Amino acid sequence: MIGKLTGRLEYRAQDHVLIDVRGVGYIVYCSDRTLAALPGNGEAVALYTDMVVREDLMQLFGFTSLVEKEWHRLLCSVQGVGAKVSLAILSTLGPDGVSRAIALGDWATVKAAKGVGPKTAQRIVLDLKDKAPGVMAMGGTVADAMDGPDLDVIESAEPAPKPAARKKPAKPSGAAAASAGALSALANLGYGPSDAAAAVAEAAASEPEAGEPELIRAALRLLAPKG
Repeated sequence: MIGKLTGRLEYRAQDHVLIDVRGVGYIVYCSDRTLAALPGNGEAVALYTDMVVREDLMQLFGFTSLVEKEWHRLLCSVQGVGAKVSLAILSTLGPDGVSRAIALGDWATVKAAKGVGPKTAQRIVLDLKDKAPGVMAMGGTVADAMDGPDLDVIESAEPAPKPAARKKPAKPSGAAAASAGALSALANLGYGPSDAAAAVAEAAASEPEAGEPELIRAALRLLAPKG
C-alpha cells in the first residue's frame, strides 16, 4: 500500500497530477483545494495518499494533510459515497469544514457539494458523527511529509542505510492544535466525544482565530445547561 509520495510535480490536469518519483510517474487524483495548494510544475511536492485497488482499476488519491486523507477514507466507507463524491465534498468544504459539518450534524452543508443529495448527506452525518472527534484531533500536513523519506517502493541498487531513529508523530499545529487541545480538555472534564466535538466545532466556526483557551471557554458556554 502506498501511503505517501515525495517527488517532483510533472504536470497537473483538472482533477489529477503526475508526480515523478525517481523516474517513475504516479497519477494522483486530488480535491480542488489540494490541487490549488500544490506548487508549480517542476517543484518538489509531497502528498499523503490512499490507494484503491479493484479487479479493473488501480487509483491513487492525494491529500495535503492526514485529516483530509482520513475524511476521504471515512466518506468512502458510507454507502453510496465513492471517491468522486468524497473529493467533491472535500473540494467544497475542505477537511475542517467537513469536520465541523459532521460534528454539528449539519447535513445541509454537506449537501452543498456537487453530486450529494439530501439522503446521502443525512447518511454521511449519521454514519460518521461519532468519528468526528478522533479526526478533528489529528495533525500532519504536507510540510511534515516533506521531511520524511521518499516513496520506498522504488528499490535502489545501493546498500540500504541503517534505519534512522523513529520520528515522533507530527503534532497538530494552529487551528488543528487548538481544536485538539480543547477536545482533550473537555474529555478530561467528562464530556462525551460527540458533544465535545460539536461544541468545539461550533466554537471554532464562530471564532476561527481562537486559541485553545478561548475555544475551551466558548465550548463550555455552549455545553452549559440552558435555562
